[in-house]
Order: sequence, then C-alpha cells, then structure tokens
Amino acid sequence: MSTLRLTAAQAMVRWLSAQYVEVDGGEVRYFAGVWAIFGHGNVAGMGEALHAGRDDLPTWRAHNEQGMAHAAIAYAKQMRRQRAMVCTTSIGPGATNMITAAALAHVNRLPVLLVPGDVYASRRPDPVLQQVEDFGDATVSANDCFRPVSRYFDRITRPEQLIDSLPKALATLLDPAGCGPATLAFCQDVQAEAFDYPQHFFARRVWRQRRQAADAHELDELVAAIRTSKRPLIIAGGGVRYSQAEAALAALAEATGMPVAETQAGKGVLSWQHPRALGSIGVTGSAAANAAAQEADLIIGIGTRLQDFTTGSRSLFPDRQLFQVNVQAFDAHKHNAASVVGDARTVIQALAERLRDWCVPEDVVVRNRNAIVEWNAMVVAATAGEESQRLPSDAQAIGTVQRAVADNAVVVCAAGGLPGELHKLWRTSKPGGYHLEYGYSCMGYEIAGGLGVKMAEPDREVVVMVGDGSYLMMNSELATSVMLGRKLIVVLLDNRGYGCINRLQQATGSPGFNNLLADSRHEVLADIDFAAHARSLGALSEKVETLGELAAALGRARAADRSYVVVIDTDPLKTTEAGGWWWDVAVPEVSDRPEVNAARRAYEDGVRMKRDLS
Repeated sequence: MSTLRLTAAQAMVRWLSAQYVEVDGGEVRYFAGVWAIFGHGNVAGMGEALHAGRDDLPTWRAHNEQGMAHAAIAYAKQMRRQRAMVCTTSIGPGATNMITAAALAHVNRLPVLLVPGDVYASRRPDPVLQQVEDFGDATVSANDCFRPVSRYFDRITRPEQLIDSLPKALATLLDPAGCGPATLAFCQDVQAEAFDYPQHFFARRVWRQRRQAADAHELDELVAAIRTSKRPLIIAGGGVRYSQAEAALAALAEATGMPVAETQAGKGVLSWQHPRALGSIGVTGSAAANAAAQEADLIIGIGTRLQDFTTGSRSLFPDRQLFQVNVQAFDAHKHNAASVVGDARTVIQALAERLRDWCVPEDVVVRNRNAIVEWNAMVVAATAGEESQRLPSDAQAIGTVQRAVADNAVVVCAAGGLPGELHKLWRTSKPGGYHLEYGYSCMGYEIAGGLGVKMAEPDREVVVMVGDGSYLMMNSELATSVMLGRKLIVVLLDNRGYGCINRLQQATGSPGFNNLLADSRHEVLADIDFAAHARSLGALSEKVETLGELAAALGRARAADRSYVVVIDTDPLKTTEAGGWWWDVAVPEVSDRPEVNAARRAYEDGVRMKRDLS
C-alpha cells in the first residue's frame, strides 16, 4: 500500500480539498474555504498546512471567531446546505468564541466544520497558555463546551484518528436528517505530528444528496387525510428549501388549491405573488395565514419543527388534525403529529401524483384568495409613509427599503423586532431572497451572516437590516466585507436600545427598565455616531433623517463600490398591529403592580388556548 507522510494538519487540509458534491449538475468542492483566526493552538500546525493548500482550499481572515462562524453558517444556509465552510481557531477564548455560533448552527440544522485548537495530547508542557483545567477530570478541555451543540464531536489526539473521524464528520454535515455542526477539537501537538497515511485516503470523492422516500403506510394515511379534508393548510419550513422542493410545492399548491403558509426558515419558498401563498404564520404571521390555520381541519407541516412562534405556542391550531412531513423523525413526531418521515421534495412529488383528481372546495379557494387580497392591502398600509416622515416605524423603513432595492435582493436579519416585521411584510419574489436566522434569534448574526450570503451569491444584492443593539454586539465583519470586496448594503435602524424587548416588557406589565438606553442606569447617555463608526471600518456610510432621505441614500448605496451603511432613527414603540398571534411568555403569578396582575390574567387566557397533548 502506497503512503504519504504528512502532518495531521496537512492530511486534514488535503482530505478536505478532495471532497466534492453535485450542485446544479456539476461537481464542486464541498468545502468552499476556511475561516481562520490563528493563535498558538493552530498557527503552527493548521496555519502551515492551510498556507500550502491555499490554492485548493482558500483561507480567509476574520476579526471575530463567532462572526466568522456566523458567516460560514450563513453561507451554508444560502447554499441550501449543498456546500459548507470550515472554521479554525486557537485554544481557549478563540475556541469558546465559536460556541454561540455552534449552537446557532445546531438549532437551525446547518452544516459547518469547526476545528478549534486543543491542549497538548502528550501533556508535556501542561498547563499551556489558555488551558482550562478540571480538578477532577484531566481529559476535559474548553472544547468540551462544544459537545452539547455539535451533531458530531471528536478530539483528535493521534494523527491516524483522522482516517476514521473526517469521513464521519462530513457524513454528519451532509446527512439531511442529522445535519448540524461537526467539531473536531485538534490537539495542537498532534497537528504537527507526522504519520504515513494511505494514499487512497486522499482520493477525490463525490458525495450525493440522499433523498428518503416516505413509508408507504404513512404516505397512504396522509393522502387519505387530505382527501377527506375540506380546509387543509400546508405550513412550509426550511426543509422545503434544503430539499430544493420550491417548484414541486408551488405546483402541488396550484393544482390542488391547498394554501401554503410559511415559517421564518420557509419564507420565500413560494413567491409572494403565488395564488396560494398566504404569507407568514404564527406569532409574526399574516392575518390570512392565521385565519386559515384557525379554520383548517387539517394541518400539514413540511420541513418544519413547528417551534413556538409558528404554532403560537400551540394555541393557533390546538385541536386540528396534524401531519408532519420531515426527513428527521425527531421532528416528524412533535406535537403528537401523525408522522411522514421522508425527504420533502420526494413526498411532495408523491402527493402530487396521488392527488391528481382532488382539489380544495371552490368556496375555500375563493375565501383564501380574498384573504390574500385583504392582507396585501394591510401590508401596503403598514409599509407606507410620507417622504418627510421622521422616526418612522420599522414597517415603514422596511417598505422604503423594499421599494428601493433590486427585485432579487436578499434581505438578511436575525434578532429583535425586525424579524417579526420582515416575516409579515417583506415580499420575496425570488428563491433565497429572504435569509433570517430565527431558530436561535442570535443578535450579532446580521452583518457576519450577510457576508456569508454574499459569498454564496456574489451576483445578488445583499441587504442587511439590523438594529442598533445587534450592531453594537457584533460589527467587525463589516471590515472583513470591505477587505474581501464583498459589498453589503446595511440599513441600521437606531431605536436607541433593545426596542423589541422593551415592548415585550411593557406588554407583560412591567415599566420600561434596562432595555432602552434612556431607561438603563446611566450618568451620561452616549451620543453614538454609527455612520462615523462604519466609516472607521472602511465602509461608506451616512445618517439620514426621513424616509425620503432613506430612499435616496439607498440609491447611492446601490451605486457604491463597497459596503455601505445607512443609519436612520426609528420609533422604538410602534409595531405592526395587523396579523400576529399570542405567544407564551410567562408573567409573574403575583406582583405589587396592577399592570402585571392584569397581564397575568391575559396570559392565563392564552394558556387555555394551547394544544392539549395529554
């Protein structure tokens, strides 16, 4: 058997470079590149190997480990999980900085390969710089924090372990059901150790997407339930996108008349102009979708885990017959649903074949069509505003942005009040035009995520909408976007604090406290110049006062040659009243405040609407 003598780090880079996938009829490397912030735990081993392999596996430098991992995750999400990236760090804080991002990828079922440096396997120089020592367990390192937020975890303590571990990690990343972050904690001395690897280990390999057909009995039950229903409703989740099932779902809905509502991850699987598209559902849902859910006699979730925002904390359709189509059995059985375990596109195509002679009653189709017309009118009203208006609502800012950018632009957001408003109001015409991280709702994802989206689709306009709170949490990858020539348009809505949580706080009976800057303990309120800060990172920027000025600035941003930040002050209290639904946020049972006691009574009324799974 012929062998190659390589260090473990060199072997890892060579193997990663040899892994290919099928995308759009062609074969491309699965790993688009490596994000690296070097330190003493990875600069000598991984750094040397990445430099040697930089032509096949490009390496990018970021400014924050969490931010670079967000960019990698956003890339994979925008690529519909067909390709992924690698992130490598030093040990200690460099590694633990990625744990939030690992949790985000885990919750959202998104692939990323994390390779944090680790302590010396030999323990010769223990304790090394940044080493976390457990007084009772010598095998523990800081990287054990990755275990609960990784789908696959291994610690590489010998060079030959890569022969077994690397294929398992990649199989996890490519598994439609088990997809999520894989972590290979790479001991820093092992990275530099040599081993005689079998040459065939580095042979070019093409991995193909697995499509699981549904069990015949489960599919029969779903078909029978649809045929006996009068008012079915499909709820489309991110699994529809990852299965590349958008066209199949559009055809099924058109042919059968079944209406489709969308989760945050599923928004955009149908064009907002599709005649069966009811829009968003749940807590941040459209009036059309939520009305259909209340009236439905059958709910069919496809590629969604039906989290609390989607179901209105199990109060939106508490006693409806429920089927869950999902490639992951863990999700398909949630909410006591009848499960159909299988690939979304495969199941949708099977349904289309089996339902050729069936359609929703015409009166229901007409009612849904009228509801869509009414909701679209509400969207227009909510997003309208005078050009001279100052301190607009988030909805009015969204409307101005939507009208100013390209029809195929990708909007990126993650946390605060904006995701709810975007879910209701943003009109997505083209696949992939809506990129929201709302499984983990991670503040700070927005700009780094926008960078990952731009790397996935460099020819599309990428518009990041972010609040001042998220911007302050993480903005450093704005500089990376300039450095890499990946232009972003960033619209920063400054409501001077955490406006979304301030509204929630007051809705639960408490006074404004510790959310808006003015309501927080302070001696002097900082006059933060976000436009100047963005310029200091190399971006172009300006501050505007009115909606008309915002529209004009967006025109300049679109014409600019690099990332451009537009800042506008917004109203922290105003939100879209149309649509929406109850959300289970527990209110104290006892309080000295009458407002809290009143909110508790309203909360208990909401709890009584919840789905009974007993």
